Amino acid sequence: MTRFFVLLVSFSLLTARVGAGAEPTSAPVSSLTTGTASSGPVDHLLDQIVERERTFLEGMRGRAPLIETYIQETSSSAGSDGRPDKDHYFLGRFRLGENVAYEKLLERTDPAPKPGFKLRGNKAAPMAFLPRGFAQMTVIDLHDFNRATYAFDFIRREFLGEVRCLVFDIAPLHPGEGGRFTGRVWVEDRDNNVVRFDGTYTQGPTVKGSLPERYFHFDSWRLNVAPGQWVPAEIYVEEDGAAGASGSPSSPGTPHPTAEMPHFKAQSRIWDYNPASANNLAELTSILVDSQSEVKDEVAPQDASPLESQRSWERQAEENILARLEKGGLLAPPGPVDEVLNTVVNNLIVSAGLNVDAHCRVLLTTPTETFSVGHTIVISRGLIDVLPDETSLALVLAAELAHIALGHPTPTEFAFHNRTMLSDAELLQRFRFARSAPELTEAGKKTIEIMRASPYQKTGNAGLFLKALASQGPALQSLLAANLGNQVANADALSRLAEFAASAPALDEDKIEQIAALPLGSRVKLNPWTNRIELVKTRPLALLSPREKMPFEVTPFALYLTRVDRVAGSEPAQP
Repeated sequence: MTRFFVLLVSFSLLTARVGAGAEPTSAPVSSLTTGTASSGPVDHLLDQIVERERTFLEGMRGRAPLIETYIQETSSSAGSDGRPDKDHYFLGRFRLGENVAYEKLLERTDPAPKPGFKLRGNKAAPMAFLPRGFAQMTVIDLHDFNRATYAFDFIRREFLGEVRCLVFDIAPLHPGEGGRFTGRVWVEDRDNNVVRFDGTYTQGPTVKGSLPERYFHFDSWRLNVAPGQWVPAEIYVEEDGAAGASGSPSSPGTPHPTAEMPHFKAQSRIWDYNPASANNLAELTSILVDSQSEVKDEVAPQDASPLESQRSWERQAEENILARLEKGGLLAPPGPVDEVLNTVVNNLIVSAGLNVDAHCRVLLTTPTETFSVGHTIVISRGLIDVLPDETSLALVLAAELAHIALGHPTPTEFAFHNRTMLSDAELLQRFRFARSAPELTEAGKKTIEIMRASPYQKTGNAGLFLKALASQGPALQSLLAANLGNQVANADALSRLAEFAASAPALDEDKIEQIAALPLGSRVKLNPWTNRIELVKTRPLALLSPREKMPFEVTPFALYLTRVDRVAGSEPAQP
């Protein structure tokens, strides 16, 4: 009886705390829609939510994570099949302070129209996307997220993965103020942290003579990286071209006065909050105990031959390049995805009888590309995402393994350590690992040899993937352009592997059973705190129509949220 009474009291308190649970409308309306102070449980809960968001913003001020935004536009003209026909790409770092500070590292997009610019025939000017606006979508309100500014309306409880959340609709108490968030917020019920919010920002007064301003609709997710600490991880943006969208100069797009809101979808991924290199200083204070010296064999050679010295110099260049890419947050630390890739590479090496050693690393960016440095094959996360099967992966890796087998060199200029002492922006300008035309031609022939000897003989899907790449070339130029290495989808690359494309059936996008490529995000998930990656685990779903295949396309996020107890070796300070 006592145990039942305790449980009943606990349940009653929880119900009162979230605003009457299943009957949210029975909660005091004044406490949910105004900023008046009260000592009630609902008021206490809302005050905690506001305080946790303030603590979150304070914790973000000392960090400058990477943010990558990829946008796909779709024509709104009659007869459009709904597939993207234009894309844009941004990579940079941002900080949250008094404002959102954004440092551009790389971008591929249309230039912004100049003031007074007009197109002939009264046509609409293209939308100019501003990457800083996507970084702004990591926060609800940078300065005024409080009960004096926003009304809170409790909706229900809901699980996001393993995390139970309280769901609120919030709106500004003064709608005429620009830049205020309006939409839905999910708050985890243990520490009252905001873990997800979707909606848009309100439009402010229009200034005469200025360009119209736009805000976009977005769905922003945060992940738990340490007890009580959540960080922005992924943002999905979608606009259907409807008139009346709102915005500001810090928003993602500022169009020409005659510009129309385009049909587009976008994904932003955020990572590199706590790079491993930042923790290396701890080694200076660690205590090292040297073991007793062992007896050395004086007969063993002590001097290096010129060939050994050359190989050592090349290895140093390889190590410097990989270390700098990892330090810059562009290369994932070694992990389980590398092991899967290494298994495929080892199968290729053994079956082809190659006398080489090679291993793989993953570039964390979206554009589809590969390159090799020394004996390391680097493949981008975006390329892994869209590959339809293991044979297609084997073909992509074989193309880089061919360079290693043929002894194509790595630029040894980076063996000098000062050559890699670069800013992130300089790194993306200086690091170029695309092969020369003669090397690519030679490697193309070797790739065919390796694949013919490999266990991956059913190359029909691999050939379809090559055809799909070729078909997307004009529409998705930003996705298919390499940041650092070899472009997989240019005409020369496809012609070198034409044998595989020729053996594949005709590409037919209306065949529901023909899967030539997957949507972005299909294979790899990223830990934004540690930069570590792992393969996603999803259940198979039957396609209902050919449109659901969505090759190379941007899709919404539906994250399975979990809680973590600690981050080994890199636990952040608790708020």
